Amino acid sequence: MHCIAIYGASGFGREIMPLMRQQYAGEGVSFVYIDDEMANGQNILTFDAFVARPEPQKSCILAIANSTIREKLEARCLAAGVAIIGVKGSNVIVLDNVEIGEGAILCGFVHLTSDIRVGRQFHANLYAYVAHDCVIGDFVTFAPGAKCNGNVHIDDHAYIGTGAILKQGTPDKPLRIGRGAVIGMGAVVTKDVPAGETWIGNPARPLRRD
Repeated sequence: MHCIAIYGASGFGREIMPLMRQQYAGEGVSFVYIDDEMANGQNILTFDAFVARPEPQKSCILAIANSTIREKLEARCLAAGVAIIGVKGSNVIVLDNVEIGEGAILCGFVHLTSDIRVGRQFHANLYAYVAHDCVIGDFVTFAPGAKCNGNVHIDDHAYIGTGAILKQGTPDKPLRIGRGAVIGMGAVVTKDVPAGETWIGNPARPLRRD
């Protein structure tokens, strides 16, 4: 018997549950949520309660928006011998020569074209896309409708907001989004974004915190 847990019982976790049921339909898999703050002893368990369940096979998918917490929970699962899995909506399109790391969540209508490298624990929400010759690091998050055009490099823990557009780079000078950078909702990014900065607007510019 196989038990799969969605780590996170908030809105995003509840969106992932039907994708998991669809992906594992007919395989006799049971599903629960893990949420240490919302645990109710029924279908929302603490992590320790999940690990203590009797099923010999246990897996977990991390439906946690905060990428730093996602990284910590990945380590927690692996230390406890819990496998990390991903999920892909039935209408997701993945074309040629695309490598996707462990634990990816690809929601409905996500499109990855060709010659793409994606790190582990990637979240791509509804209608997000990644075009050709892109390199995406670990723990990167794409909010709904995020648009990443060709020849873009995105470093670990970056967040691309809803409807944001990343301009296409070139093979010799890809557009780069630095580690931990945040691209705001609807922003249009036309040049490199340094690590740790938040950029907003069209064309995107650094957020001033006066």
